[in-house]
Order: sequence, then C-alpha cells, then structure tokens
Amino acid sequence: MSELEEIKIESTEEKKEDKKKSEKSLPFGYDAVGVICSAVIAIMLLFTFIFRFVGVVGESMQPTLYNNDWLIVSAAKQHYEYGDIVISTQPNMFNEPIVKRVIATGGQTVKIDFVTGEVYVDGVLLHEDYIAGNTTDSLGFSGEVTVPEGKLFVMGDNREHSTDSRSDAIGLLDERYIIGKAIARVFPTDSFKIFK
Repeated sequence: MSELEEIKIESTEEKKEDKKKSEKSLPFGYDAVGVICSAVIAIMLLFTFIFRFVGVVGESMQPTLYNNDWLIVSAAKQHYEYGDIVISTQPNMFNEPIVKRVIATGGQTVKIDFVTGEVYVDGVLLHEDYIAGNTTDSLGFSGEVTVPEGKLFVMGDNREHSTDSRSDAIGLLDERYIIGKAIARVFPTDSFKIFK
C-alpha cells in the first residue's frame, strides 16, 4: 500500500470518528436546550401563578415598609386575617396598586376612637406595636363599621400618612382584587425580612 493510500485511509477513519463524536454530542445539546427551556418555563409559571415581585410606593406602611422596598408576594388564593400585608389592584383615586395591613375581615366590626387613637375589632382593643403615629385622623370614617363578607378593612402602618379603608378614596377592599399577601421583603437586601 502506498503512502498516499495510507493517508487517505487515516483521513477517512478520522472523518468517521469525528462524525460519531458529533452525533454523540448532538443529543447532549438537545438535552441541554430542553433542560434550560423547561427551567425557564417553570420559573415563569412559578412567578405568574404562585409568587410575584411587588414594589412599595409611598410612606403609608412605615416603619414596616419603605418607599422602593421590594416584596415577594404569594399569589395563591388564600384566607386573609388580621396582620396580613396585602396588595390590592382595586380601582382607587391613586390609579395604582396599594399595599396595606388587614385590620378586619368579613363579619368583623371595626370601631376607632379618634380621640385616644385606639382601634377595636369586635370590641377588642388591638395592640398595634407595628404602627407609627396615632389613629386620630378619621379621613371621613364614621367610627364603626361591620365588614361585609368578601371584603377587608385595611390600614397603613403610618396612620397619620395613610389613605386607607377609613377614606372613601380607598374604602373596604374586595378580596377579588387582592393579588397576594406579602411573604418577605427582599430589597434592599440589608433589610431582608420574612413576614408571618
């Protein structure tokens, strides 16, 4: 066999080996793309139907939340109760979503003594260690209301600088407009906090 024929045979064998290698790497490439696509879809579904990121605008929830804080919000349908921080898209005079704390739910009666700044739910005084200021501004609230089923009475923690269920500008929140309950503050990172 001539030297030229040997080179041709080696070249053909190298091509066959290269072809086998590329055929082997092709399924791996498809697998990697499949895994990445599946992960992206899973993350999109997770943050569409289970969790959302929501930014805080304004000072109505200070000292708990501050302007430009970012929250992880559970978007799953749930039962709301006193103390929950909720985000609502119910139409209001600000034309933007609001972040407030649940004070009372359907069937409960809210009474506020605007002289002492005390809030009562079903005749029981709330011990609100999370608030700033006193609840002395009625914002047009008559002083007592029984919350209808499917509605929430909410207030901001910064009582002197919050437009909330005391005002007709917000009113009682319809639970159908609640997009979720705050689970944690994630930004700024040095203020990370998990809510009950």
